[in-house]
This record gives sequence, C-alpha cells and structure tokens, in this order.
Amino acid sequence: MEGRVLDFIALGILVSVVIIILYAVVYIHDIPYNIAKKRNHPHVHAIHTAGWVSLFLMHALWPFLWIWATLYVPGKGFGMSSTGSNKTEADVLAEHEATLLALQARISDLEQKQNPASPVQKSKAAAKEA
Repeated sequence: MEGRVLDFIALGILVSVVIIILYAVVYIHDIPYNIAKKRNHPHVHAIHTAGWVSLFLMHALWPFLWIWATLYVPGKGFGMSSTGSNKTEADVLAEHEATLLALQARISDLEQKQNPASPVQKSKAAAKEA
C-alpha cells in the first residue's frame, strides 16, 4: 500500500513537471511576440505565427524573431534609412517643408527678375499712355 501512494505522488510530480516545462517553452517562444506587441511592430502577427512555426522547427527561427522584433523602434521605424540618420518622420517632413518654402521663394524671385512688371501693371501703364 505504501509503495502505491509513492507511485501516485511520483506520477503527480512527473505530470506537473511536464506541464511546467511545456508552459515555459510556450512562454519563451512568445517573448518576441510580446516585444513586438509592446513596440506596436507592423509585423506583430507574422512574428507571432513564426514563433509557433519555430516550435516545430526545433527553435531554429527564434533568435531571428527576437532580432526582428527588437529592430523596430516606435517613432523611428526600423532605423535602416539610406542616409544613415536617425531622424523621425516629423523631422524629415519639417525639413522637406522648409526646402519647399525656400524653393517657392526662389522661384518667385526669379519670376520677378525675369518679368519686373506684372501683366496687370503693364496693361495699366498702357491704358495711361493711351
């Protein structure tokens, strides 16, 4: 009778250890998904799906998923611009607007130099002469 109780206790410990290990594996494989979700990653669902696929591929994809999830930084994106700068979209937009305003001012200056009197002023001057 005593050996039978110990067998059930050992079986209970074995089942609980297996459940804990399975839960830990799933939890570890969800780390890249949780990182991507926290950072509002644009590919959060792909990272989650690839995490589950990685479970069946003996964890081969998991390090790449971690890198993929951590590459995205909110406000900056992936940080792989061709200019090599870490400007935000708002900074780039403000820079483009300033360039556009400067170009518009330059065009209006060139137009004034080319045609000092506007057509309206020319017609008024012609009417006065006549």
